[in-house]
Order: sequence, then C-alpha cells, then structure tokens
Amino acid sequence: MVLGAAALPVKAQEPNFQIGSSVISELKYKPGFKHFDYVNPEAPKGGNLRLSASGTYDTFNPLLSKGVKAVGLTLPFETLMKSPDDELLSSYGLLAEGVSFPEDVSRATFRLRKEAQWADGSSVTPEDVVFSFDRSKELNQLLSNYYKHVVKAEKTGERDVTFIFDEKNNKELPNILGQLTIVPKHWWEGTGPDGKPRDISKTTLEPVMGSGPYKIASFSPGATIRYELRDDYWGKDLNVNVGQNNFGSITYTYFADRDAQFEDFRAGNSDYWQETTAARWATGYDFPGVKDGRVKKEDVANPLRAKGVMQALVPNMRRDLFKDIRVRKALNYGFDFEELNRSLALNSYQRINSYFWNTDLASSGLPRERELEILQGLKDKVPPEVFTTPYTNPVGGDPQKSRENLRTAISLLKEAGWQLKNNQMVNTKTSQPMSFEILLPSPTLERWAVPYANTLKKIGIDARVRTVDASQYANRVRSFDYDMIWNTWVETMNPGNEQAMFWGSRSANQQGSRNYAGIANPAVDELIRMIIFAPNRDEKVAAIKAMDRVLLAGNYVVPLYYRDTQSIAYWNTITRPAEYPTYGLGFPDAWWSTTAK
Repeated sequence: MVLGAAALPVKAQEPNFQIGSSVISELKYKPGFKHFDYVNPEAPKGGNLRLSASGTYDTFNPLLSKGVKAVGLTLPFETLMKSPDDELLSSYGLLAEGVSFPEDVSRATFRLRKEAQWADGSSVTPEDVVFSFDRSKELNQLLSNYYKHVVKAEKTGERDVTFIFDEKNNKELPNILGQLTIVPKHWWEGTGPDGKPRDISKTTLEPVMGSGPYKIASFSPGATIRYELRDDYWGKDLNVNVGQNNFGSITYTYFADRDAQFEDFRAGNSDYWQETTAARWATGYDFPGVKDGRVKKEDVANPLRAKGVMQALVPNMRRDLFKDIRVRKALNYGFDFEELNRSLALNSYQRINSYFWNTDLASSGLPRERELEILQGLKDKVPPEVFTTPYTNPVGGDPQKSRENLRTAISLLKEAGWQLKNNQMVNTKTSQPMSFEILLPSPTLERWAVPYANTLKKIGIDARVRTVDASQYANRVRSFDYDMIWNTWVETMNPGNEQAMFWGSRSANQQGSRNYAGIANPAVDELIRMIIFAPNRDEKVAAIKAMDRVLLAGNYVVPLYYRDTQSIAYWNTITRPAEYPTYGLGFPDAWWSTTAK
C-alpha cells in the first residue's frame, strides 16, 4: 500500500491521515485536487438515463447475500473511499476524509467527514460504520470471507473508526475496507411505514435510505426501478464527485433475457447498450438509428486494460462425476471453440488460457526464475506437468481435429473408468450412464451451450441445457445445487483476499462463496497466502503466475472465450467526456444527458 503524497492537516498527537491510498503505486492526485482529470466539471445536471437489466429483483437491502438485489444500489449508498477510473487500485476519501495505518498494517483508521449526511439530514457516524461492518460479516458469507482478517471495528474518536486486523502486513486490507458499503444504523433499527421494526437480516422492498447522490423515487417490484438525483445531496461539491452524478434520474427496466433488452435499445427506449454477442455486433446494427447517426458504436479497450478474465463452464466437483481430473479434462476436449467461434461469432473471440487472461499476470510457457522456485517448493503438491508442459487448450475447427479431440476425450474417460457402450458413456463399475445438466441464467447463452451439449452426445454423454429465471439461478448457485454452470471471474491487477473466496479450500463448502468448482487444493491454499502477504510486487506476481499454473493444471473449468475490447452503443440522448479514463468508461458517473441545460 502506498500512501498519499501529503498528509491532511491534523493534530501532532493524532494518526497521520492521508487523502487516499494506493496498493501498487503513488497516488496520482495530490491534496487539494479539484476533480478527476477525465470528468467534465461543467457537465450539466438533469435529464433521464434509461437503462435495462436482465431478470428480476426482490430486495433493496445492499448487505445481504440472499435474495436478488436491485440493480443500481450503489446510487443511494456510498463507501468510505472512492476509486477513479484513471488509476489502478487507488482510492480517495468519500464518506471518509482520510485514512491512516501503521507501518506493520495491523489496523486502519478512517476519519469521517464532518459534512457527511444521510438523506434525512442526520450525520454519518462511526456507529454507522461499525454497524455496517458487523452486519456485513454476519449476514453475507462473501463479505465474511473478504474481511475475515478484520476482527473488529470500533469507534476511536468523534469521527474516527478503527479496524483491527488479526495478522500484519496485509497491505490490501485498508484499501478494501474503503469499499465497504455504509448503511444508516438508526434507519435499520427504526420502524417502517407499516409500524413494524425493520430487520436488516431480511430482504425488503421498502425504499431504503442512504447517503448517496440518488434516492429510490419509484419502482414496480421486480420490473422497474427509478432513482432520482437529490438536490440536497451533501457531497455534490466534493472533488471526487465534481463532474459526476449528472443525470436527473436513472431508470432501469427489467427484461427476461438479453435479446429482449436489445430490442428495447433498438426501439430507442433505452439509451445505452453494452454488446456481449459478437455476431450481433457485426450484423445486428442495421436499424435506422445507426444508419442516420443517432446511435454511436464504439469498441473500447480501456475497461479491459486492468482486468483479468476467466469465463468458463464450471463443473461442480461436489458431484462425484466431476471429482476425477480425467473426466474434467475430457470435457474440455469436447468443446470445439474454433468451430463455434467461426459459426456463431465470425471469429471475433479469443480462447481463454489463463485465470488472469489478457493481463501481465497470466502465466505462459514454462515456469522460470522465482516462479519456478515457488512451484519447486510445492513439488509434492502440484501435478508434474506444471514443470514440463505449458498449458494449452485443445484446438478444433475442422472435422479431423474435432474427431481427434473426441477420441482423446474417450481415451481419458476410459482411464477414469468409463466406456462407450451402445452409444452411451457408462461407468464400468456401476453401468450408470454419464449424465449432467448445464444450468444457465439466460437463453442468450444457449447458442453456445447447446452445440457443446450436442457434441458431447456424440461420445455418449447425456449433457442437458436448462435455463432458469434469475431468482432460481441465484438461489441454486448460492447453495451449489448444480452440475455445471457458466461463470465469469474478473480479476484486478492486484489479486488478494478475494482469491480465497474463488479457489480456497475453506470456501469450497461455504454456501454463497464464489468457489463454484469446489476447489480444495493445499497447493492453491498456500499460493493464496503467498499472494496476500507478498512483501513486494515481484513476489506477488510470481505467486499469482504460479497459482495460475496450478489451477490450469487442475482442469477445474472448461475455458470459454472473451474479447480484449468492450463494445458499446448509445443514442444521442446521452454523451460523454471527450476522452475515456485510462481504465474505464466513466459510465454512468461522468456522462450526461444532451437534454440537460
């Protein structure tokens, strides 16, 4: 963690508070900065931003892991610190004016701004922060894991909150605590309009109160939600907010699937669209709005410059069927990426070959130098091919290669105790056929999943595709009630505590974790600790690449595909700053309505 270049003015006996923190570099912005460089400080306020969302929602409670949260809840709620889109892993004071921690990073203290207020005019207090932290760990398994080394939050001054850590030198902890969503203790412990006490441990569709720039103005349960900009927002003139929060209102409309959402955009009923289907991007934008220039299309690399992506089909190793690595490896040989990329996506995608794909953190070739030393220290716990064979995905794309891949899959399955008998892949001991379900949250994904299932049927595997609604999907994934799912993990350039939630043994049986594959590997656990407590950047990167190799060698997923640019389209009802921030789009914060004055 790198501290700000200069301290806030504080009393000599007090901690040395800084305006912000950065994990891997010096802070770009210095004390007294006016605004982030990429914003338009003169951007007009007003107008309505119309957006769409998939599925449904059933709660406005921002802390719970259960239920399906409404999209946009970052609008009424705020965090202690705010991250700009033109720096990597840096944050500056939002609810907190500064942060301080000792050299051994055994604790971190945040000082709240005097002017920070809830929407009812009451002050944001240390008690609110402690309440938010305690309830987050208690009610959300994901956050409990994320903050597991933060053992206590306590008020240590009129505006100070100190977090105590159970281990030292975890340089990421102060930064991720700045991301903690803060909720009002007095509101949640108060009485609702029905006269009954509110309960933060339950889902709710009562419009929640926050400290942020927007409030929930109206909604139709599960279908729409409209946020309105607050005229009395306390932080409108903060340097981290200047030129942002420009739309007078932001409305989300929910649809059953992505195809319906796109039709809504085509019709001009929503203003902005992020395209995730390469074939549609290439051929589906022939409607009048594009032809006459009212809709602008852009491919932007910025948002993916600092994100490692693993998008994959994920077999659930809690099922006996997927415990054998040879079975999982065989399933990868059944996925003909090259053919599907050609027929479905006009060769627009790249095959993912790393858990940190498209970044400098991705492993490649054979391990060398410090990375090799780390792996040699774990030699008895990692597959031998980690040292001898670079990871590669099977390559298909023509009939001969596809047949060879399927023959390899059959051979692997035979080694694992399966045989092809009467056009069925059956277990040689139990005679049970190989059968599993691919669970999806959206019909849009079926165009890739169904051909994959059909290919597996060629070697006698009964793979079925099932699409369910968003609520059922969320509940089944949370409780690990699936055979195989489609998932995307997005990594930052500074992987840390979250790796334990993704791949750590402890999270394998914790419902609500993101260890969807059920990975419980002692070598991975050790590498996660090395990543979290790395004394310097070089050591961290070496440990990340070593872990990447071990995960790939485990064949825990069937890697899918991605692009290295983000495709967006938007109507001329909205506009953006002249330049995108280095690592993002600044959307919607720094955009504004063309109808606003």
